[in-house]
Amino acid sequence: MSDKDNKPRHRAVPSGRLSRLSGFGRLAGGIAGGMLAEGSRRLASGEMPKMSDMIMTPGNAMRLADRLSHLRGAAMKLGQMISMDAGDMLPPELSNILAGLRDNANFMPARQLDKVLIAEWGPEWRKQFRRFEPRPIAAASIGQVHRAVTRDDRTLAIKVQYPGIRDSIDADVDNVATLLRMSGMLPKELDFDPLLKAAKEQLHEEADYHREGEQLQRFAALLADRPEFVVPTIDKELTRERVLAMSFEPGVPIESLETETQEIRDRVSAQVIELVGRELFEFGVMQTDPNFANYRYQPETGRIVLLDFGATRDVSLQIASSYRSLLTAGLSGDGDAVREESIKAGFVNPLAVERHRERIDSMIDVILAEMTQPDVFDFGDRAFVSVLRDEGMAIAADKSSWHLPPAETLFIQRKVSGTALLGARLKAKVDVRGIVSDILAANAELAE
Repeated sequence: MSDKDNKPRHRAVPSGRLSRLSGFGRLAGGIAGGMLAEGSRRLASGEMPKMSDMIMTPGNAMRLADRLSHLRGAAMKLGQMISMDAGDMLPPELSNILAGLRDNANFMPARQLDKVLIAEWGPEWRKQFRRFEPRPIAAASIGQVHRAVTRDDRTLAIKVQYPGIRDSIDADVDNVATLLRMSGMLPKELDFDPLLKAAKEQLHEEADYHREGEQLQRFAALLADRPEFVVPTIDKELTRERVLAMSFEPGVPIESLETETQEIRDRVSAQVIELVGRELFEFGVMQTDPNFANYRYQPETGRIVLLDFGATRDVSLQIASSYRSLLTAGLSGDGDAVREESIKAGFVNPLAVERHRERIDSMIDVILAEMTQPDVFDFGDRAFVSVLRDEGMAIAADKSSWHLPPAETLFIQRKVSGTALLGARLKAKVDVRGIVSDILAANAELAE
């Protein structure tokens, strides 16, 4: 995909049921055509093509990224989740293409934007502002963000939801699931319905801007004693069902810190890791979307700006307890306990342990070697990842042992994995063991 193709552009959001269904039909047709072309190419070169090789091609990934960028909504959100959750499991070229979904969403044409704002604020909405920048400063899966200056000179960030997004969530999730099932990549024995139900619930919550405003205020209160974090202030008078108005907080992309000093990269990564630990074991609530765009950094103050609280979810005591038991076993270096706690928490299928005990134990040994080392953890050293990937792929080849952890666990694990990816991006060196130990000790009474 060229730089030109990567650049966000005006594209109207398909808001009707038929127009979105048609978009999925074109996506399925394009992928099928790409599969035929790849299969023919491999046969001509004397290879016997596998289904997965024909589906997971750069061409099909480009088709997927382009179509999901056009559809936006739940369809694009699921594509973002795939690109984040797959991490090091996808081939680099495919990962890079899908990563474009996180950074280069298309945005609404001016006429479509105006129509949404008239519906929410009335036909004379512009009179509320000295300036409203028509080109968004950010565009994502559910909405886009504009900078505006009010009549009393307050600079705001205005998040505007794409039209038809809330009404399309259930159908979008079902359509993406159908495409995955048609690909043959998902075993028929695996029941994805609970995960799809949870995904729909979370996406409906993310599309509820009044709820997001409440969660934003909730985190502002929880972090009132932590000046290293900045949480925007909601503007309740301008917030509507499809418009979320909040203070504009300046900052640079957090991944731009990769060119900063090691000290800054280490400090910022440690603060983000500590925040995740506090969310899990102290706050009882977690912002579960680890997209890098949800963090900004203020070079002048050294503070981290936290954005987008739509994916905020309560953490049950049971899940927090499962993570506590698993981490305690890991910090003690007890491989047998880690295996047992992983099964209890629903991370690992007992059948997988029965059929692939040696490989699973090998993965646990690698993880424990990293967790128990006395020095700081070097996120830039990814040597162990290839070992985990190879063992994991070998186990995954046995589809009969596939297993879906509880949906709540998956959302939390997504945040944990995304935080690790940020550390890797910044090549940070952090005393993770010390941070985790301190948080567990500080919140020990909550576990009783």
